[in-house]
Amino acid sequence: MEKKTVRDILEGYKKFLHHDITVYGWVRAFRSNRFIALNDGSTIKNLQIVVEFSEFDEQLLKNINTGSSLKILGEVVESQGAGQTVEIIAKKIIVLGDNHFEELQKTILQPKRHSLEKLREEAHLRFRTNLFGAIFRVRSAVSFAIHEFFNKKQFFYINTPIITGADAEGAGEMFSVTALNLSDLPKDAQGAVDFTQDFFGKKTNLTVSGQLEAETAAMGLGRVYTFGPTFRAENSNTTRHLAEFWMVEPEVAFNNLEDNIDLAEDFLKYVIGYVLENCKDDLAFLDERFTQEQNQKPEKDRAKEGLIEKLENVLSKRFKRVSYTEAIEILMNSKENKKGKFQFPVENWGTDLQSEHERYLVEKHFECPVVLFDYPKEIKAFYMRLNDDGKTVAAMDVLFPGIGEIIGGSQREDRLSVLKAKMEQMDVDTEELWWYLDTRKFGSVPHAGFGLGLERLVLFVTGMTNIRDVIPFARTPKNAEF
Repeated sequence: MEKKTVRDILEGYKKFLHHDITVYGWVRAFRSNRFIALNDGSTIKNLQIVVEFSEFDEQLLKNINTGSSLKILGEVVESQGAGQTVEIIAKKIIVLGDNHFEELQKTILQPKRHSLEKLREEAHLRFRTNLFGAIFRVRSAVSFAIHEFFNKKQFFYINTPIITGADAEGAGEMFSVTALNLSDLPKDAQGAVDFTQDFFGKKTNLTVSGQLEAETAAMGLGRVYTFGPTFRAENSNTTRHLAEFWMVEPEVAFNNLEDNIDLAEDFLKYVIGYVLENCKDDLAFLDERFTQEQNQKPEKDRAKEGLIEKLENVLSKRFKRVSYTEAIEILMNSKENKKGKFQFPVENWGTDLQSEHERYLVEKHFECPVVLFDYPKEIKAFYMRLNDDGKTVAAMDVLFPGIGEIIGGSQREDRLSVLKAKMEQMDVDTEELWWYLDTRKFGSVPHAGFGLGLERLVLFVTGMTNIRDVIPFARTPKNAEF
């Protein structure tokens, strides 16, 4: 017989009424030796199991504690109490696994409020809490919606290499991959590590982006996207950075910068809309938590809207499109800048914007998502198309409240001579990227794409404030536990 989840039963209870059914789950609570709150992870809601004490062995009931895993056979009936529509009158209960209750009481599974820091220390157990159950169900829905959006738009899903010899960003902050004996590294005549003796015969790294390879696919398939893990060896302990994270990167042949901005806005609204429609129970829980967190802050620091209201407002408002030049003027003339309230003062055109500047534009000046475009060429990557002014490139960043940059992208430089000149100016090895240059030699076309950090989007949608809380096992400096 097909196993039914708690969600199946709660949502389709009418067809199960007065039928015997088997359900599996973990005990969230056992009140008065009569009412079991059962949850199997399919929903944030619990299914109430009614236990008639006289019908069961006393020792069996003593073995049922918070965290116990059970198989229960019983009749689905309309609930006589408040808080649930239906409940199950238990006829048979089987305890499926050992539960060392005394040891459990020393973990985050004990029924009390724990700090997020404590929950990170026991990340292997935090899936069982209401908060992290909600977060990871939402993350799953976000991931599904991403694939659904691109499938509907006739994009092809491409798996780009995780091990690469190319540095897409040119920053050099990459994790090395090697099969060499680190205790006895081979050296060349100059005393440097001889990577010709390594597994791949050259120096290789974990990828920071699948963009360059995705561009090659777009030159034949037209519309492609990647969705996979990326890695940056950046020694950063901020609430917005991880060493391992997931990136979504579409690349579209024949698209220009404006097309790219339109795609990014449509994409974000589709995914957020999907979550609002399909994660109502989890969002209601997260919205309540968000409100409680805001109420603990000084009034001047509280968010102006609740979590669900914030998400709905993103859908209802067109993103404000502002050039980098206009944004710099706004920031330079702002009270915050003039009164020295920015940690990084904005003094002139060409300044690389920081998170505080991005959030000022979104949260205080425009009060809606913002797309900045046409950045100075000096602060952007080599592959971005040079504009006719010779000073700026056709880059775009989407900024969200509470997050700052959530998407970064550009129209790509499709002119071979201009691309080669930029690579040489920025010390990017043209011989190493010979295959990338080939895409400009053979049928080059205008094309554009962007990158979305999945965790930043999940951070926004769930109302969480630390990126380590929206990925199952965070990889950060000095931390590779679990």
